[in-house]
Amino acid sequence: QVQLVESGGGFVQPGGSLRRSCAVSGVTFSLYSMGWYRQAPGKQRELVATVTTNRITSYNDSVKGGFTISRDNAKKTVYLQMNSLKPEDTAVYYCKMSRNSVVFWGQGTQVTVSS
Repeated sequence: QVQLVESGGGFVQPGGSLRRSCAVSGVTFSLYSMGWYRQAPGKQRELVATVTTNRITSYNDSVKGGFTISRDNAKKTVYLQMNSLKPEDTAVYYCKMSRNSVVFWGQGTQVTVSS
Protein backbone atom coordinates (compact mmCIF):
# COMPACT_ATOMS: atom_id res chain seq x y z
CA GLN A 1 0.00 0.00 0.00
CA VAL A 2 1.41 3.35 -1.04
CA GLN A 3 1.47 6.05 1.61
CA LEU A 4 2.63 9.66 1.51
CA VAL A 5 2.75 11.20 4.97
CA GLU A 6 3.27 14.93 5.10
CA SER A 7 4.46 16.99 8.03
CA GLY A 8 5.85 20.42 8.81
CA GLY A 9 2.98 22.74 8.03
CA GLY A 10 1.63 25.39 10.33
CA PHE A 11 1.55 29.07 11.07
CA VAL A 12 4.42 31.49 10.52
CA GLN A 13 4.89 35.24 10.37
CA PRO A 14 5.93 36.96 7.15
CA GLY A 15 9.64 36.55 6.53
CA GLY A 16 9.72 33.32 8.51
CA SER A 17 10.63 29.79 7.44
CA LEU A 18 9.07 26.35 7.44
CA ARG A 19 10.23 22.98 6.21
CA ARG A 20 7.75 20.52 4.76
CA SER A 21 8.46 16.81 4.65
CA CYS A 22 6.76 14.01 2.76
CA ALA A 23 7.70 10.47 3.77
CA VAL A 24 6.84 7.74 1.29
CA SER A 25 6.31 4.03 1.81
CA GLY A 26 5.08 1.12 -0.27
CA VAL A 27 7.00 1.95 -3.46
CA THR A 28 10.56 2.23 -4.72
CA PHE A 29 10.94 5.90 -3.93
CA SER A 30 14.02 6.48 -6.08
CA LEU A 31 12.08 5.64 -9.26
CA TYR A 32 9.59 8.47 -8.82
CA SER A 33 9.73 12.17 -9.58
CA MET A 34 8.55 14.19 -6.61
CA GLY A 35 6.84 17.52 -6.38
CA TRP A 36 5.10 20.01 -4.15
CA TYR A 37 1.88 21.73 -5.14
CA ARG A 38 -0.32 24.22 -3.34
CA GLN A 39 -3.89 25.41 -3.46
CA ALA A 40 -5.04 28.69 -2.00
CA PRO A 41 -8.71 29.38 -1.25
CA GLY A 42 -10.63 30.07 -4.43
CA LYS A 43 -7.68 29.23 -6.66
CA GLN A 44 -6.56 26.26 -8.69
CA ARG A 45 -3.85 23.94 -7.46
CA GLU A 46 -0.48 25.06 -8.76
CA LEU A 47 2.98 23.61 -9.06
CA VAL A 48 5.47 24.86 -6.47
CA ALA A 49 8.57 22.77 -7.16
CA THR A 50 9.65 19.41 -8.55
CA VAL A 51 12.70 17.18 -8.31
CA THR A 52 13.33 14.35 -10.75
CA THR A 53 14.90 10.97 -10.12
CA ASN A 54 18.17 12.56 -11.30
CA ARG A 55 17.72 15.39 -8.76
CA ILE A 56 16.99 17.99 -11.41
CA THR A 57 14.85 20.69 -9.81
CA SER A 58 12.38 23.21 -11.15
CA TYR A 59 10.38 25.96 -9.46
CA ASN A 60 7.37 28.15 -9.90
CA ASP A 61 8.71 31.63 -10.66
CA SER A 62 6.90 32.99 -7.60
CA VAL A 63 9.02 30.90 -5.20
CA LYS A 64 12.41 30.99 -6.91
CA GLY A 65 15.11 32.13 -4.55
CA GLY A 66 12.99 31.46 -1.48
CA PHE A 67 12.02 27.77 -1.65
CA THR A 68 14.26 24.73 -2.06
CA ILE A 69 13.12 21.19 -2.90
CA SER A 70 15.32 18.21 -2.09
CA ARG A 71 15.04 14.46 -1.75
CA ASP A 72 16.67 11.80 0.41
CA ASN A 73 16.29 8.45 -1.30
CA ALA A 74 17.65 6.56 1.71
CA LYS A 75 14.92 8.04 3.91
CA LYS A 76 12.31 7.93 1.13
CA THR A 77 11.49 11.54 1.86
CA VAL A 78 11.13 14.75 -0.11
CA TYR A 79 11.53 18.13 1.52
CA LEU A 80 10.46 21.68 0.79
CA GLN A 81 12.42 24.35 2.62
CA MET A 82 10.43 27.56 2.53
CA ASN A 83 12.23 30.77 3.46
CA SER A 84 11.19 34.41 3.34
CA LEU A 85 7.54 33.39 3.45
CA LYS A 86 4.90 35.87 2.33
CA PRO A 87 1.17 36.05 3.05
CA GLU A 88 0.53 35.03 -0.57
CA ASP A 89 2.25 31.72 0.17
CA THR A 90 -0.71 30.78 2.38
CA ALA A 91 -2.25 27.60 0.98
CA VAL A 92 -2.71 23.90 1.48
CA TYR A 93 0.50 22.25 0.33
CA TYR A 94 0.44 18.80 -1.25
CA CYS A 95 3.18 16.30 -1.96
CA LYS A 96 2.98 14.44 -5.28
CA MET A 97 4.92 11.52 -6.66
CA SER A 98 4.77 10.37 -10.26
CA ARG A 99 6.24 7.85 -12.65
CA ASN A 100 4.88 7.68 -16.19
CA SER A 101 1.09 7.65 -15.73
CA VAL A 102 1.19 6.58 -12.08
CA VAL A 103 0.50 9.43 -9.66
CA PHE A 104 0.06 9.54 -5.91
CA TRP A 105 -0.83 12.53 -3.71
CA GLY A 106 -0.28 13.28 -0.07
CA GLN A 107 -3.10 14.41 2.19
CA GLY A 108 -2.15 18.09 2.14
CA THR A 109 -1.26 20.36 5.03
CA GLN A 110 -2.16 23.97 5.69
CA VAL A 111 0.57 26.63 5.67
CA THR A 112 -0.55 30.04 6.91
CA VAL A 113 1.65 33.12 6.67
CA SER A 114 0.25 36.02 8.63
CA SER A 115 1.20 38.69 11.10
